[in-house]
Amino acid sequence: MNMSKTRRGAIGLVAAGASAVVMALGNAAAAADFPARQIELIVPFQPGGGTDGVARAFGEAARKHIPQSIVVINKPGASGAIGWTDMINAKPDGYKLAVVTVELVTLKPMGLAKFSYDDVQPIIQFNADPAAITVRADAPWNTIEEFLAASKKDPGKMGVGNAGNGSIWHFAATALGDKTGIQFNHIPFQGAGPAVLALMGGHVDAVAVSPAEVAQQLQAGKLKMLTVMADQRVKNFDKVPTLKEKGIDLSIGTWRGIAGPKKLPTDVLNYLKAAAKKTVDEPAFQEVLAKQNLGFVYADDQGFRNQMMKDATYFADLIKLLDMKN
Repeated sequence: MNMSKTRRGAIGLVAAGASAVVMALGNAAAAADFPARQIELIVPFQPGGGTDGVARAFGEAARKHIPQSIVVINKPGASGAIGWTDMINAKPDGYKLAVVTVELVTLKPMGLAKFSYDDVQPIIQFNADPAAITVRADAPWNTIEEFLAASKKDPGKMGVGNAGNGSIWHFAATALGDKTGIQFNHIPFQGAGPAVLALMGGHVDAVAVSPAEVAQQLQAGKLKMLTVMADQRVKNFDKVPTLKEKGIDLSIGTWRGIAGPKKLPTDVLNYLKAAAKKTVDEPAFQEVLAKQNLGFVYADDQGFRNQMMKDATYFADLIKLLDMKN
């Protein structure tokens, strides 16, 4: 046996082991110091929508529980895929997180993204909201029945704005069309905010977004909501009937929460989980949700992952049923 080679091999193993130990200690030290600088919170949609609003409320409320600031950065496009890809590919150190919505589980089965919910580390869920069909106040339809009847007369003409191809609001309008045998003209935008602006400007006939995302315009008398796609009527929108009340068995909506890249250090994940829970319990955060008519639903990292798994199966089946894959 060549003793020189044996010694070199042994030295190499020792060096590799030492390097691993140093790296592990370095990671542990970094986790222990977390956070040492500001944290980026990516919103993968345009400013003005519900996701953007709740992200900014979270960042503000977190000031009491995280010593470094949370900076909200809008990276819209591709129904969330651009912003989430940036977060997923980031170094898993906790300094780049993202607000995630239900589109996280719809884009891959639609052929619009390569990632799935398995590529993120859930931290907290804090919201869930149903879809709603809303039109301008001066529109000739005052009920969902009238709107559907008009849509049926001219197949493919009624323009319904959504937050982008593959977005939950695209699903909502498509599922409604499937349930009623109606073909809509689905018009995508880079978020709910731009879709609502297009409705206000007369560029689309209706939008399929959450009640929260049209609440301000409803209160100003500029829009009217025809229906919500929920099992029960929505708080603060009690006069708006559900589709189920109208004999259409369809409930569909979004959720929101925060996630980071996979393989976050355990200490960092635990820190973020604890700080996030304290943040969403802050009266200031709860007040913003209530003011924006956003529904509060809490789940920890595992509960949030379970929600993602459940919805991934549901929407994969829906995509096949509606033949929505690109």
